[in-house]
Amino acid sequence: MARSTIDDLLEADPIRATGLGDHRFDNLLPSWDSAAIDEIVVRLEDHMTRLDAVDDVALPRDEHVDLEILRARVAARHFDLSEVRRHRWDPLIWDPGTAIRQLVVRDFAPADERLASVVARLQAVPGYLAEARSTLTDMSALHVETALARSAGFAGVVDEAAQLAGAAPPREFAEAAETAVEAVSTHAAWLADRLPDSRWDPRLGVRLYSAALWHHLDEELTPVQVLERAEAHLDEVNAQLRETAGEFLRESIRSPDIVRRALARIADDAPVTDTGVLPEVRGALDRLTSFVRQRDLVTIPAGETAIIEMPEIHRGVAVAYCDAPGPLERADVPTYVAVAPTPADWSLDRVTSFYREYNGVLLHDLTAHEAMPGHVLQLAHARSIRDTSLVRSFGMSGVFVEGWAVYAEHLVWERGYTPDDRPDAALRLRLQQLKMQARMTLNAILDARVHGGDIDEPAAIELLMRRGFQEESEAVGKWRRALLTAAQLPTYFVGWMGVRSIVDDLRVLHPTWSDREIHDLVLSHGSPGPRHLRALLGL
Repeated sequence: MARSTIDDLLEADPIRATGLGDHRFDNLLPSWDSAAIDEIVVRLEDHMTRLDAVDDVALPRDEHVDLEILRARVAARHFDLSEVRRHRWDPLIWDPGTAIRQLVVRDFAPADERLASVVARLQAVPGYLAEARSTLTDMSALHVETALARSAGFAGVVDEAAQLAGAAPPREFAEAAETAVEAVSTHAAWLADRLPDSRWDPRLGVRLYSAALWHHLDEELTPVQVLERAEAHLDEVNAQLRETAGEFLRESIRSPDIVRRALARIADDAPVTDTGVLPEVRGALDRLTSFVRQRDLVTIPAGETAIIEMPEIHRGVAVAYCDAPGPLERADVPTYVAVAPTPADWSLDRVTSFYREYNGVLLHDLTAHEAMPGHVLQLAHARSIRDTSLVRSFGMSGVFVEGWAVYAEHLVWERGYTPDDRPDAALRLRLQQLKMQARMTLNAILDARVHGGDIDEPAAIELLMRRGFQEESEAVGKWRRALLTAAQLPTYFVGWMGVRSIVDDLRVLHPTWSDREIHDLVLSHGSPGPRHLRALLGL
């Protein structure tokens, strides 16, 4: 039953299937028109009926957890397609760039096989985008603007794909590529024409947001509970920031603007530029890897990791992301950490603001989150578990993945990591780590107030800059991200609470265990949601 359900879900979403590492549908693009969505929704309802009929009381613990995960994933997909219905108002989900690039960037199969899939998807692009134009009705202006920016990178993706064929791409590829690039250009012109009239409000509203939080966090938390816990934690973090800033500046914690002045000094002392940001992150990754290995914090699985410049088609939402092989991928392929330099059309003031936010010290904390011992390490552990269930691989939890990464940031600081050898390097990192704690917590607060409340842009930016000490460029970007997504920003805070509580409980149960023993156990079941991991661990 699990296999047939998952197969059906993957076949209906070939781009996600490729991303997860299942390559049976690499030659296909999804169909998101109204008739196709209606058919998928009916099938999802059939799957929910069959899964609900299973007598879960009679199942062993691991199978019971798998059943709960699969029920939750099917219900979440049903909710997205039948209630949120992004295919009708969000042009970003119709972007074909990822569908092409994911076949190119990793050598999971011989080049000729991947090229054949690329050609098939390129040939499908014109019809796919025509379907988009007939399905998209009222659109969000911000989503249209972001889709237009990403469409500019499609030709570059096609150029990357041409490298699979060597010096002389076959005629079939050349024709498909030319037609696809022209189709994307036509679609971009269509989007641009409709931008002035794009007035759809991407805020979900209280009812849909409450349901979205329930489905996508897979935790028994209401928006009010998340908001209350986040606001209480933010008060604690702000107090710790003042205390640490006072120690760093050797001033009273009551001194005016003490946190902002401390952070400004760190930014002044650790400047970063567009040309230097990637080398800075590479250096941070090397230093963090050595530290994790020397302190024996957690087993480091074998595997290649590369720091790359973020592809243009993926810019506009996050500053950095970990692009790891999917949990169903069996080929030995690398993991990428993509870092976005500033856009070419930014003013000098905005670039300066950006790199004061992402200064040389904060980049170490960011690298701990995205790479070591955060996402790169955790996802490598998940892929290395050969006897994990199909359901847990398919149903990997973003809440756990982000929660572990936030936990990893705190772990390395707590165990004595420093970004350099200055006498006050630990305090500098602690200030930036606390600032990231504030950012994580404000992510949850902002998401709840955007989608379940009525906060506007000026109030949101003021909140992020005042309570999170963010630079204006970061605050503006986070406001945009809150509108571009929904129920994703709280995954950091909720996931961190879940992972931290699991680790704390394991330390009480096993007081003589080392860091590595505790952390290897936490990572030994893949990436299930925290509540499911608790069940698997018998907590």
